[in-house]
Amino acid sequence: MRIVNATMEGDIAFIEWEMTLSFKKYPNSVLYGLSRLKLNAEGKIIEQRDYYDLWGDIFDNIPRFGKAYRKFVKKKFG
Repeated sequence: MRIVNATMEGDIAFIEWEMTLSFKKYPNSVLYGLSRLKLNAEGKIIEQRDYYDLWGDIFDNIPRFGKAYRKFVKKKFG
C-alpha cells in the first residue's frame, strides 16, 4: 500500500492511497482509493469510510473481460 496524498482539517482526515493486489493467474492490479477518517480528542480513529472501485480496478487487468466490464458500466450508468 502506498499513501499518495493526505490532508486533515479539524477532526477529519482524507487519505488517498494505492494498493497493489497480487494474483496467481493474472497480472497485479492496482486499487486506487480514498479513506475518510474521523478522529476523537486523543487522535484515535472513531469512524472510517473507504471509497474505491474494487471491481473496475481488478477487472481492468483481466484480458478481454476488462473492456466488456467498462462497456457494461458505461451503458448502464453513463
